[in-house]
Amino acid sequence: MFALGLPEGGVTMITMLQRYYLKEFFLLFFIIALGLGFISSMIELVDKIEGFIQYNPPASKLLLYSLLNVPRYLLYLMPVAALLSSLFTFGQAGRRKETVAIKASGGSIKGLLVPFIYCGIFLALAAFLMSEFVAPNFSKKAHRLSDSITKREKILTVKEGTAWLRARDCIVKIDLYLPDKGAIRGVTIMKIEGDMLTDRIEADSGEWGPVLESRGDDGRRYLEGPSSSRPERGVWYLRGVTDYNIKSGTVTKFGEIRSDVIDSPNIIGRGMQKPEEMNARELLSYTKRLRDAGIKNTRLLIDIHSRLSFPLINIIMLLVGVSLATRGEIKSGLITTAMGIFISLLYWLGYTACLSMGYTGILSPVFSAWLVPVIFGGVALYLFVTIPE
Repeated sequence: MFALGLPEGGVTMITMLQRYYLKEFFLLFFIIALGLGFISSMIELVDKIEGFIQYNPPASKLLLYSLLNVPRYLLYLMPVAALLSSLFTFGQAGRRKETVAIKASGGSIKGLLVPFIYCGIFLALAAFLMSEFVAPNFSKKAHRLSDSITKREKILTVKEGTAWLRARDCIVKIDLYLPDKGAIRGVTIMKIEGDMLTDRIEADSGEWGPVLESRGDDGRRYLEGPSSSRPERGVWYLRGVTDYNIKSGTVTKFGEIRSDVIDSPNIIGRGMQKPEEMNARELLSYTKRLRDAGIKNTRLLIDIHSRLSFPLINIIMLLVGVSLATRGEIKSGLITTAMGIFISLLYWLGYTACLSMGYTGILSPVFSAWLVPVIFGGVALYLFVTIPE
């Protein structure tokens, strides 16, 4: 890409310098990223310790909970670590006059930085793979460990919008849960007596509402079921219902029935997979199912685009860091730290503001997730191209 502009012996020297700077960069990167990730996870533990401590959990479980949250924070903090590490690495090189010596001997600063372009691409790819395969799995394990510590019985399993609920003598399957509407689609209630399936009730849809008094033979029917896990005063109204009574061998259709077998929307919502517990494939699958049901979930669309745009922050921040540091304008470690924090905060404020405007419908999902990365990417490219030789 960029010629180094040195004689043969100089090329060897540049290669040695590149290896030295890469080693120094990655050492700082891992120290900063892992350190900040662990500190952030400990802060979350302190924030939740009041809810945990009443159950007297062993210290090992609390430490494990913090460690399981590290990958999620590490994913968010990698760009900050890349920026600070590049600023420190080449800031030190500037103070030692190494970049001046390279220029004086006819070398190219851009040529010196070529490996760091590939390094940024590597970090962006690593961040994407971490967001797909590592962070979601660790977040799920942390959630399960939290339930174990608080001795919360897991009666609900939800994946990609499909919910399975255990309710005393019933098993409930909900094909699609629509949290924004407080509605459910494709409901199956299976009543078990002993080891035998005695009744299967299928409904096209359901909506949560206040309990209504029965009005005789008006097509309504109350299904008895456990309600201790549902603190709210309400019930599900199921529509388009078919009752397959296996015990009697009869099939009965109802326009609408009400059921307290199914937990309230709040209980189901707490069991829902959070976006950080889902990879891009699961988000896409869930979005497609919502779209097929006639529901457009803008928040999920933004989350999908942000999964693709966020990893690119790593290469953007690295380019910004090396471009600023090699200009020889950074004179102290304090200034380096302040500059890194300022640039990171500026990016985060812009990025989160755009995502918030996307969630509220002011910006389109694509625009909200990609606007700030494109702007900062353009600035980073300009700074790199204009590095004085």
